[in-house]
Amino acid sequence: MTYAITQTCCSDATCVAVCPVNCIHPTPEEQAFGSTEMLYVDPETCIDCGACADACPVDAIFPVDSLFGAQKEYAGINAAYYAGREPEPAAGPNFHAWGEPSFPRSLPSDFAPIRVAVVGTGPAGMYAAEDLLLHTNAEVTLIDRLPVGGGLVRYGVAPDHPATKGVGEAFARFHSHPRVRMHLGVEVGKDLTAEELSAHHDAVIYAVGASASRRLGIPGEDLPASAPATSFVSWYNAHPEVPPETFDLSAERVIVAGNGNVALDVARVLVTDPAALAGTDIAGHALAALRDSRVREVVLLGRRGPDDTACTASELLALGHLPGVELVVDDGDPRTAAAIDEAATGAKASLLRELPRETVDWSQPPPPGRRIVFRFHSSPVEVLGADAVEAVRVTAADGDQEIPAGLFLRAIGYRGLPVPGLPFDEATGTVPHEGGRVAGVPGSYVVGWIKRGPSGGIGANRTCAAETVGTLLADAVAGALPSPPYPAKAFGRLARNRGRQVVDARGLAAIDRAEQARGREQGRPRVKFDTVPALIAASKGSRWRPVR
Repeated sequence: MTYAITQTCCSDATCVAVCPVNCIHPTPEEQAFGSTEMLYVDPETCIDCGACADACPVDAIFPVDSLFGAQKEYAGINAAYYAGREPEPAAGPNFHAWGEPSFPRSLPSDFAPIRVAVVGTGPAGMYAAEDLLLHTNAEVTLIDRLPVGGGLVRYGVAPDHPATKGVGEAFARFHSHPRVRMHLGVEVGKDLTAEELSAHHDAVIYAVGASASRRLGIPGEDLPASAPATSFVSWYNAHPEVPPETFDLSAERVIVAGNGNVALDVARVLVTDPAALAGTDIAGHALAALRDSRVREVVLLGRRGPDDTACTASELLALGHLPGVELVVDDGDPRTAAAIDEAATGAKASLLRELPRETVDWSQPPPPGRRIVFRFHSSPVEVLGADAVEAVRVTAADGDQEIPAGLFLRAIGYRGLPVPGLPFDEATGTVPHEGGRVAGVPGSYVVGWIKRGPSGGIGANRTCAAETVGTLLADAVAGALPSPPYPAKAFGRLARNRGRQVVDARGLAAIDRAEQARGREQGRPRVKFDTVPALIAASKGSRWRPVR
């Protein structure tokens, strides 16, 4: 029986590397890699060895005969990727054709250890650290501005996607690696400069992501109860920089600008039965707010039509299996129905074909029950309200419309912020680079969204990191890295002397144990600490109590 890749695929190609018959595609060497939403197993070639399932960091691969519920459709999705393709004669009867062997890195046998700092412990930074630790004798310093590691794995993945969070466990094995030193709670540009960091390392890799949210630039955007969807995601993930009282869920209708994966995450969390979230690591304050929530309807605004829906097909399919939640298409614009009806089989617009359609009367409150409304060809032009959001004026086929709502979230993308000491391209929100090498700053490199912009999921960072690390190692072999004037141990003293409470690998492990212990008390996988003082106290093995 063949295996199939399912919804949580992160596309990092770990499975490709272990497949003995080359039956998982597209591979990193193929042009389609990075443009497909997931990877696919060829059922005609798979030999049922299970190597891919064992290697998958997000538990996304299962035998077809074990798929159940919403997962069953992925057997057909995997097979459909290969349907109609001509066989590859050179590969033989049971194998796909193999590419030529490639050995892009050639390190001298006497290659001396180099000291590399990685700024950021999210997926991009940890893929870079993993590459260095597995393929070189480099010594790695992990740095993060927060006193806990994980980045977007901890604070960006929805709590009802625990398998996706599993990639964090794969990264965690490197936290205690003998060639790793960890300094959490240290911010480059605030606690120390980029120049100081470079003076203590042969090279520095910046994996700082794209932490800002794009703005719409419309009137009323800064009203209370109007916020980036990313802030809402941080709120329900217990990010210490988003206070528990940030969001009020007393309104019946919420409007979200955008229909990408973040928008779907937000909508799903808002209408999911809180009992289903009680078994996740959602923030305690968010779970309490959702239990008292009056939200019954979430409206997803798409600037373009159904054929340009920004979310992945797998996330859209999963939304259709949400218990007790109705999905509705607002067909007030005739272009919407036409696009759905004319969509080719397999296109994302075709996935909306079976959903009920209605011309919503926005002057009326939401109907009983919980629902998500897809509204296409519609952009927000003004947020209305005296002291807080009361409605959003949006474009429509026959003129603007006002949709009453008590919360407005914009999910229109991320944007990188300047890194003090590095060049910055304001137009793209990225650091200019050549293959990851920062332009004009020897020994400095970038990886992830600050390098390529906010595109691609967790797995895309593996190939991105491979390119950056390859460039760094080529520079090291060529003798192009500046030599640090300070010894290895000097950096730890510098970080501690800057007045911050620095958390090391032992402290991070203590936080993890404490959060899991709190979770066991409540029958949950973990209960996160949601303030910096609480995280620091946990790192020291002590209890922290807020001052009342």
